[in-house]
Amino acid sequence: MAMDASEIERMIMEGIPGAQVKITDLRGDGDHYAALVESSAFEGIPRVKQHQMVYEALKGKMGDDLHALALQTAVPKV
Repeated sequence: MAMDASEIERMIMEGIPGAQVKITDLRGDGDHYAALVESSAFEGIPRVKQHQMVYEALKGKMGDDLHALALQTAVPKV
């Protein structure tokens, strides 16, 4: 079952409060998305850990309901 972009955005924003999230459906099939997640919570944290934080926010949906997610994380520019 495919996930809706708004559901992905909601889950990430709940898991990482204050995050700015932009979701793009790459193929229009509801299965392949790109996500840009900006959060001050990422400051000083290695990129691998940042990505793990996003995957944790998705509560096990990666690889199941959410087939593919091209993920970019960043600390907001001041």
